[in-house]
Amino acid sequence: MGDTLFAPDYGTARCDFPGVDAGTLYDSIQRLYRLPGRTRVFPAHDYRPGGRPLRVSSTIAEQRAENIQLDGCTPREAFIEFRRQRDATLSMPALILPSVQVNLRAGELPEPESNGRSYLKIPLNAFGGTP
Repeated sequence: MGDTLFAPDYGTARCDFPGVDAGTLYDSIQRLYRLPGRTRVFPAHDYRPGGRPLRVSSTIAEQRAENIQLDGCTPREAFIEFRRQRDATLSMPALILPSVQVNLRAGELPEPESNGRSYLKIPLNAFGGTP
């Protein structure tokens, strides 16, 4: 569930990362919404909007009724347009480069190098700096 649905008062994952597509996210969430309403979901992130207490789970019924970005009635094209507009306003997360390297490997670390250690590599000139 981690990066798909968040707490209903926060919404859904962003879709501006490499290999991510708002239509695919919508379709995935619709598959989740077909589960029994009592099914509990556990998001990996809770950004606690308004400073509310940490919320570690919700139910599919709560998500379908209360998710502020994609409730059970949101049309696919409306969600895709919402994500396109919203995601264009978001800054890059601080840990995006190491996260993408692990996510692309389905959670596995890179292969060890000759010294036996695995490294996450960050391009030093990716953001306008010099090599």
